[in-house]
Amino acid sequence: MQAFDEASKANLRQVFRTRRLLALEAEPTLQARIRDQARQELRRRHRDDDLRHSVGLYWPLPGEVDLTPLRLELVNELGLSTALPAADGHGNMTYRTWSAAPLKKDGCGIPAPLDQPALSAEQISLLLVPALAVDRKGIRLGYGGGYYDRLRCLERWSGIPALVVLPSACVSVQALPSDPWDQPFQGWLSENGCHQTMP
Repeated sequence: MQAFDEASKANLRQVFRTRRLLALEAEPTLQARIRDQARQELRRRHRDDDLRHSVGLYWPLPGEVDLTPLRLELVNELGLSTALPAADGHGNMTYRTWSAAPLKKDGCGIPAPLDQPALSAEQISLLLVPALAVDRKGIRLGYGGGYYDRLRCLERWSGIPALVVLPSACVSVQALPSDPWDQPFQGWLSENGCHQTMP
């Protein structure tokens, strides 16, 4: 699998941002289909007793798959708690319990449960993370802030199962540029289901 050149990261972000936008515009039901696959995967993991603690979701930025409707299903139907990331605007991020309390904008201007205490890695069973792209080895292309990278390179967080959520059009057949601190994701969720990364 040929890798992209490291210098092309900025260009890749634009390429995959456009690819994601075109995929969502071409198929109005794509968001719902991806959300349904996420729902099925969460229910499967719950049946397998793999979700004993909080499920880390995310507040969607424009163009990202919106999983927020799953929160009440997880809480009310499966009896699970959910969490959202909270960034400080300086490269650090925590996860906090997503309760019914109003959300406030974090250091990056994204709604987050800032009034809740930070959760430890041991209090999270699964992270679902947005992305511009992912390759088949689980390397994620984000927006360049490094928040998820910094968190997941911490030893206690590196073992938490984590899946990228995105349209299949944004799964790269070429290896994406990676840095030594990048932690591969275990797989990705798209409209075609849940896929495990290659070893």
